[in-house]
Amino acid sequence: MTRHIYLALAFHNHQPVGNFAWVFEKGYEVAYLPLVEALERHPSVRVALHYSGPLRDWLAAEQLEFLERTASLVARGQVEMMTGAYYEPILVALPDVDKAGQIARLTQAVREDFGFEPTGAWLAERVWEPHLAKSLAEAGVEYTIVDDTHFKYVGLTDENLFGYYVTEEQGYSLKIFPSSKYLRYIIPWGTVEEVITWLRSQAREIGPGRCVRPKVAVMGDDGEKFGLWPGTYTHCWEKGWMEEFFEAIEANAEWLTLIPPGEYALCFPSLGRVYLPAASYDEMGEWSLPPSLAGQIVRIKHQLEQEGREDILRFIKGGFWRSFQVKYEEVNTMHKKMLWVSAKVHSMPPGEAKEGALDELWQGQCNCPYWHGVFGGIYLFHIRAANFAHLIRAEGLADEALHPESKWVEWRATDFDKDGSDELLLTSDSQAFYIDLAAGGTLFEWDWRSRDYNLLNTMTRRPEGYHQELQEAVAQGNAVLAGEVGELENIHTALVRVKEWGLEKKLLYDWYRRGSLIDHFLLASTTLEEFYRSQYPELGDFVDQPYRYVVKELSEGLELKLSRDGRLWQERVHAPLRVEKRLALRPGSSDLPVAYTLTNTGTQPVTVRFGVELNWGIVGGDGESSYYEVDQQAFPLASMGKLGGVSELLIVSRPLGMEIEVAFSHDAALWRFPIETVSNSEAGFECAYQGSCLLAHWPLELEPRGGSWSVELHFRLNEG
Repeated sequence: MTRHIYLALAFHNHQPVGNFAWVFEKGYEVAYLPLVEALERHPSVRVALHYSGPLRDWLAAEQLEFLERTASLVARGQVEMMTGAYYEPILVALPDVDKAGQIARLTQAVREDFGFEPTGAWLAERVWEPHLAKSLAEAGVEYTIVDDTHFKYVGLTDENLFGYYVTEEQGYSLKIFPSSKYLRYIIPWGTVEEVITWLRSQAREIGPGRCVRPKVAVMGDDGEKFGLWPGTYTHCWEKGWMEEFFEAIEANAEWLTLIPPGEYALCFPSLGRVYLPAASYDEMGEWSLPPSLAGQIVRIKHQLEQEGREDILRFIKGGFWRSFQVKYEEVNTMHKKMLWVSAKVHSMPPGEAKEGALDELWQGQCNCPYWHGVFGGIYLFHIRAANFAHLIRAEGLADEALHPESKWVEWRATDFDKDGSDELLLTSDSQAFYIDLAAGGTLFEWDWRSRDYNLLNTMTRRPEGYHQELQEAVAQGNAVLAGEVGELENIHTALVRVKEWGLEKKLLYDWYRRGSLIDHFLLASTTLEEFYRSQYPELGDFVDQPYRYVVKELSEGLELKLSRDGRLWQERVHAPLRVEKRLALRPGSSDLPVAYTLTNTGTQPVTVRFGVELNWGIVGGDGESSYYEVDQQAFPLASMGKLGGVSELLIVSRPLGMEIEVAFSHDAALWRFPIETVSNSEAGFECAYQGSCLLAHWPLELEPRGGSWSVELHFRLNEG
């Protein structure tokens, strides 16, 4: 009697839209090329490979020979290529028409590059929802790979997961493989001997009178962890872990056979029918929870693991991927922008313009800034900026088709963010303003359309579940400086690594979203430091409360009046106060005039400090070439300080070729500071610049029963 097991390995290689060229280059040198070279040395090692569209485009432009070498591996039957959605979106978040279009594009690229008809699709972040079975099947996909976690949520155990199952949606069938969490964690972090020993222990006896359905263990995971993740190039290639692994597979060929998953699905029957719940990999479930719960679930799991309570652990399930649209307003804004633009693009008439708009739209659907985990996600400024750029460009192409006139302006009140209340969208050929009526009548998106840039691409400082880990490690003296750990570590380590000391002092949290035209009423004694730390008394109820609106359509454009009859906390009473702010949008104009009028509608005089908060999302704003300019003196956008008696200033970004003029009708006092967040990454905790805050403020004294004060702010966008 003999024993046998199949092993299916799938390497998912990817880079997001907008990532730095040097990251593509490094990934190629330390991960993608070494793996292909190893496969060339070991022709009996058969695997599945997947390259995301952005990486494929870079390889075609910079390393065409690499694609040709990979095609040779495909031609000799050693490599099975997988398809997927071209720009690697989270499929469940897309309109169905974009799901189909993105998959069709990558499938065609696989045909052209490798002469291979793919049957399997890589699912970005293994985010699964039941309706995907129909979308994938309609796109010609026969199988996909998700985590074994998905299967355990419906009661299956490790012993039930050596094969694939079939699911369906509305009668459309799809084969689904479970990727072993054990193999994901031990390859390449454990020893090769441990991997082989485990596989041998799982091998099934075959022979007369025995079940002949062969077992297959599946591991589908990121190719970047074999060289690009911290410390892995030395471990996998310089010290030879992968070489030893491939040699061990060859040495045990009498009982261990490598097989691509698509070939296994073609040759062997399924384990049965299954209906999986909405899920992703285990860690994603933790990350999508609210911060306090995200920290709790990690601690509970660690405790249960230490106690060996697998009987309880199997029933603990984290959150739901779509909850990132609740957890981060910035994610929701981008997602709803994407849906808005998708509808516009698909309303275009067929032709070259629509094809170009579709490509821009699909690039703007790249998954990375639509969530956050240990890999940065929404906190990566340049990745957010890239997605917005493509979405704004796609919308511009659609508007060119929908507006034959060169200069135009329009507005709409609609529930843009799908929270049950309307937002205002004011758009022209030059600019677009998105206004949150329910939260202070504030701007939350300001598109500079000729530059394909969202000027309000900032992040709100908010607590994260892992912040408590940082605080506890620092307090206990257990934090270590990243790069100074001697042994190999993976991203699941309990060790707290920091890229710089003092990060715990930057754990500051905002109580409102960092947009623009935010109306503040402050004590005269409030300091810049208190405002920066978001630890000050707000005297008014205007920052995050509803504003009314009236839009006038004039021959020269649109005029918007926002108003609120609110109250100030003054001398232990709530004094009534009316705030009005008027905005104008003109066709063909890059100006934004804003006029404020504050009126005391009460019976007591009002003495207060009034401020207008402006947040700027200038990518690279923490560099030397981005700055405020006041009276020909430059102040870095990432600097903290205050100025008095300012009537005008410039906000300059030389790398982006942007210059924003800001003028005040009354000299203003200015406070400035950077918006910085502390997030965790595969390399450790780090502080990241997310934008710059500018508060213009004035002392205010209003007589009772109608005393008023006005100020005008004027913004002009200049290219240069």
